Amino acid sequence: MIDKKKDYKAWLYLAPAIIAILLFTIYPIISTVITSFNHGYNPIMSNPWNHAGWGFGNYSELFGIKGAQFQTALLNTSIIVFVSVPLTTIVALLIAVGLNSIKPFQRFFQIIFFTPYVTNTIAIGMVFAMVFGSADAGGMINGLFKGNTDFLGLGSPFWLKHLVLQIYMLWNGLAFKILIFLGGLQNIGDHYYNAARIDGTSKGRMFSKITLPLLSPTITYILITSVIGAFKTYTAVVGLFANSAAANEMMTIVGFVYENINTNYGLAAAGSVVLFIIIMIFTGIQALVTRKKVHF
Repeated sequence: MIDKKKDYKAWLYLAPAIIAILLFTIYPIISTVITSFNHGYNPIMSNPWNHAGWGFGNYSELFGIKGAQFQTALLNTSIIVFVSVPLTTIVALLIAVGLNSIKPFQRFFQIIFFTPYVTNTIAIGMVFAMVFGSADAGGMINGLFKGNTDFLGLGSPFWLKHLVLQIYMLWNGLAFKILIFLGGLQNIGDHYYNAARIDGTSKGRMFSKITLPLLSPTITYILITSVIGAFKTYTAVVGLFANSAAANEMMTIVGFVYENINTNYGLAAAGSVVLFIIIMIFTGIQALVTRKKVHF
């Protein structure tokens, strides 16, 4: 009888959260999946569901000849994921290890590295856009090297625009990762390192045999959340390329969804579903790969 009362109270406490999840997460996902199979869906029409036939028309358009914009967005998103995530994770880990060993100035440097996290993303992007813009528009980098190339314009190579984007994402993405890594490092007991020093173990070996294994749960968390976040990149591209002619060339999947949500609702829904499936696949692969390598 006591257990039933506890179960009743637990469900009562959980009810608001469950209702919120059903309304704002589960329902939108189901609605988006249904909409993605309605080619030409228009939410403004009086009878939108009969506007066009049901089928895979939106998905055919995504990956067909007319889907060049989506394929470009998919390529850009893939580059962002496979370059920015490993790069920011490795750099953040090295900085966190360094900060953890500098006790007197640790708080000061933590504040410096955490500053980008509390700064508006669009504002950061606008600053980067000014720094890497054309020399005629006051671009500091072009002005410094007396160049005439607009790093963010159509005239610059594709890789150069991605280089600027990766620099931006590296600088903007370090703060949160460094903070999490520092928390993980501070939870590793000193007795592990003291025992290793007594045995004459080098710092490099201590890092690979003690720090990395004991920090593996934190690394796994960072990798999974970073991959999900990188797949949803949008504000970084808007901040850098919103006023540039290369905005369409640097579009991401989320940007593609926003671009089409007012003109082709069904196509935008199909793009969202594809992105959701890709994120789920990569999250599952990460969970399987790291299961045997994570030491709790």
